[in-house]
Amino acid sequence: MSTEVKRILLVEDSREMFAVLEEHDMFNEVIVASDGAEALDYLYRRQKFAGRPAGNQAVILLDLKMPKVDGLEVLRIIKRDAHLKSIPVVMLTSSREEPDLTESYTLGVNAYVVKPVDYQDFVQAVTGLGIFWAIINEPPLEGLSVTTGGRRV
Repeated sequence: MSTEVKRILLVEDSREMFAVLEEHDMFNEVIVASDGAEALDYLYRRQKFAGRPAGNQAVILLDLKMPKVDGLEVLRIIKRDAHLKSIPVVMLTSSREEPDLTESYTLGVNAYVVKPVDYQDFVQAVTGLGIFWAIINEPPLEGLSVTTGGRRV
């Protein structure tokens, strides 16, 4: 298990979640995109992110309901892209709607987490997600294709 701390892309139109991550100082780098369009610019190294270092994030924490481009469309784009689809995506949302949950998993989300209302529960949930996906989880090496059931995807 690698103990290297990796980058997280937080796609969230609320600054509350970023404040939680910052307050607990658990990551070397958290990149915040305030909507889906900005997240795609970051991932594709466009606009203000054109000069960002190459390489993928350890995880994308993705809000479902956002302005410009919603979370489902961002997820759809990520999972269709050969260079991005191996990045774990956690849908972090206030929606308990069955169609949102079903569509997220159909599109390939790795986890669907409903944001707790209580602040302490929220802190605990985000901290746990960050520790698991950015520190404990072992992703495939960049540049390797992902296979499922013996078939290349």
